[in-house]
Amino acid sequence: MLDRRWRAGVERGLGPIGAGLGRLGITPDALTVFGLLCSIATAVAVASGHLVWGVVGIALAGLGDLLDGNLARSSGRTGPRGSFFDSVADRASDAVVLGGVGWYVARESAHLPMLAFAVAALSMLISYERAKAEALGLEARGGLMERAERFVLLGVGMAFDVLVPVLWVMLVLCAFTVVQRFAKVWIAAGRPVTPGAHEPRARSRRLPGRIPGRRATPTTGTATPALRAWWETRRPAVRGTRSPRERTGRRHPAGRPSSRP
Repeated sequence: MLDRRWRAGVERGLGPIGAGLGRLGITPDALTVFGLLCSIATAVAVASGHLVWGVVGIALAGLGDLLDGNLARSSGRTGPRGSFFDSVADRASDAVVLGGVGWYVARESAHLPMLAFAVAALSMLISYERAKAEALGLEARGGLMERAERFVLLGVGMAFDVLVPVLWVMLVLCAFTVVQRFAKVWIAAGRPVTPGAHEPRARSRRLPGRIPGRRATPTTGTATPALRAWWETRRPAVRGTRSPRERTGRRHPAGRPSSRP
């Protein structure tokens, strides 16, 4: 939701910063690594009880996630390798941060880390649905709980030390987003495909000059002119029909073909 509404505007606002980083020689992959390291630092800070530093770390990780794509587009370094690296780093960041949160809430109950684990599993499923849909040529963006919303809620939970209620809210909203994306892709994948839109249909053709009363032999191509001419002159005659030579020649009253051309 936030990603679709505000991400483009935020990236335009951060455009000059990305251009400046590019002039300094910083690469998009370096920013991706920076965001991953910030996520690891956030997990360590939260697990040790320093929630304020966790808020700072998660903000820096989100900033790095915004700038790496901006820098890649402004510097002309977009490509499948960078996109793959960024996607894997994002999933690793989510898992690490929620692991730190699970470590922290274990102080209250030994069962609460399973709550953080469930949120992490649903987060991965949300990302997988989008990746699989895009691999099939379908659209699966959107939903109530995308990555930006998860970062914002975790930051709120860290800032006010209400991580357990926030995790329950995230669990419900992530589960709803999973169903939401699944239904979107399921409906889109079930729409009828126009014949010939993706791959041509196999059609049977008849041989040129087919003899009446005989079944045509299916073929996948069209006969060449030389082969057609050869067949027209040499095919066997059928009772009640005339060969091409007989059809082109004139007859005398006696029934014999004329010798004149």
